[in-house]
Amino acid sequence: MFFESSRDHRSGWIEVICGSMFSGKTEELLRRLKRAKIAKQRVEIYKPKLDTRYDEVNVVSHDEHSIPSIPVETASEILFYAEDVDVIGIDEAQFFDNELSNVCNQLADRGIRVIVAGLDMDFQRKPFGPMPDLLASAEYIDKVHAICVKCGNLAQYSHRTVGGTQQVLLGETDRYEPLCRECYLKSE
Repeated sequence: MFFESSRDHRSGWIEVICGSMFSGKTEELLRRLKRAKIAKQRVEIYKPKLDTRYDEVNVVSHDEHSIPSIPVETASEILFYAEDVDVIGIDEAQFFDNELSNVCNQLADRGIRVIVAGLDMDFQRKPFGPMPDLLASAEYIDKVHAICVKCGNLAQYSHRTVGGTQQVLLGETDRYEPLCRECYLKSE
């Protein structure tokens, strides 16, 4: 009897892909979701409604790969949509409210593999949104790096090249550049 119920229970977990802008976070998220689909797993992906840089609905990587997603206003909305699914992808996690970690844990507790991609730090090198809580509760964490546009070393910072102090300022290479520690400190 115990063996039967153990086989029926799926074990869920949380994977976090973090790093600076231009480091390949979304590309890695899409790669993992594509592999899950090849394995015939049921996959859904969510993104924050406010992120319309490339597309209002699709999640699009810098190398222009894309996948249809469900844009949501709040993290808790994901719980309403997530039915009959094996794997959930969440892109641009830093833009979600602080409920995201709780939502991801509830999904993992239901036996769902949750893959989250987001910036771990903002342009001032401070922890960004719900990412610290996600990093604390994730079973697996991958930190990816961009290439510093000044010296060619590994870059871990998203340097803002335009003024403004607000934490959220949507943009791409028109407003941000990846920098290593040394080049970031020189740019201040």
